[in-house]
Amino acid sequence: MADVLTLSQIQTARQRIAPCIRRTPLTPSATLSERLKTNVYVKLEVFQKTGSFKVRGAFNKALSLRPEERGRGIVAVSGGNHAQAVAYMARALGLKALVLMPESTPRNYVEATRGYGAEVKFAANAHAAFAAVEEYEKEGWAYVHPFDDPLVMAGQGTVGLEIMEDVPQVTDVIVSIGGGGLMSGVATAVKSLKPSVRVWGVETEGADCMSKSIAAGHVVTLDAITSVARTLGAPAPTERTLETAKRLLECVTVVPDSEAVAAMKFILERLKVLTEPAASCTLAAADRLKDRFSSERHVVLVFCGGNISVEDACRLSQSFA
Repeated sequence: MADVLTLSQIQTARQRIAPCIRRTPLTPSATLSERLKTNVYVKLEVFQKTGSFKVRGAFNKALSLRPEERGRGIVAVSGGNHAQAVAYMARALGLKALVLMPESTPRNYVEATRGYGAEVKFAANAHAAFAAVEEYEKEGWAYVHPFDDPLVMAGQGTVGLEIMEDVPQVTDVIVSIGGGGLMSGVATAVKSLKPSVRVWGVETEGADCMSKSIAAGHVVTLDAITSVARTLGAPAPTERTLETAKRLLECVTVVPDSEAVAAMKFILERLKVLTEPAASCTLAAADRLKDRFSSERHVVLVFCGGNISVEDACRLSQSFA
C-alpha cells in the first residue's frame, strides 16, 4: 500500500505555501443552520486564488521540487480547477506550464488557464489526457498530478488545519470527492487533530467513481463523466485515495445533479456566494444526512470552488427548473 499521508506533512505544507495562497474565510450560516436544524459553517474556498482550493496542492508540489526537477516546466491534466491552479502557480514561480485538457472542457476554464499564461493542448477525453502525460514526462516536464500525490494531498489538507483552528468545536465536515485529493488531505488533518470528527464524502451521479470503487472493493474506472459537476470529473480514484476514503470517511453520499444545482441556486440567493455544482453538492448531501445531525453538532460544509461561468450557471438553473 502507498504511504499514508500524515499530519506533519500537512503542517509542513502549510508553512511552505503560506506566502502563496489566501487563508479563506470560514463563517457560520444562520440560514443553513435553520435549514438543517444544527450549527452550520461554510469554508469559502471559492475565495481562494483562482477560485478553488487547488492552488494549495499545486504550490506545495512545485515548491518541493528542486530546480533541476522542474525541467522544461510543469505539465498537468485537468478540465477544471487544477488547470487554473497550475497555470497560476507556474506564472507566480516563473515556470512554463502545459495543461492537457479534455475537448469537452468548458470555455471559461480554457480561457482562464490561458489567461494565467499556460499552454493548453486538447485530448479526446480525460483518459486520453492522462495517457498523454507520460510522453511529456519523458521529455523532461515535471508532472503535477491533480490528486494522487502526497505533496498535492498535503497542500489540500491545509484546508482541514484552517477548519480546526476556526471551528475547534467542529463535529462533522462534509467535503466533495473528485479523485480524492481534497478529501484525503482534509480528512487526515481533521481526524489527526480530533479523531471524533465525522468526515462525510460527497459525489454527484455520473461522477461517482469513489462510491462505485468502495462498493466494488477495488478501483473502478468510469466510462465517461456524465455529471454537470465537471470539476468532480476524475475517471477513477487511485489505490491511495480509495484506501483513505475507506479508512477515514463515514460514507460517500451520491446526489443527483438536480439537487446539486438546486443547492447552488439556494446558496447564491441566500448566502450571496456563487458555487459550482462540485461545491454546492455538499449542501445537497447535508440535506440527505440531516437526520444524523442533532442541534448540538457543528457541521462544516467545504465550498471547494466557484469557477462556473454566469452563462453556465443560468443554463443549469433553467435545465433543472
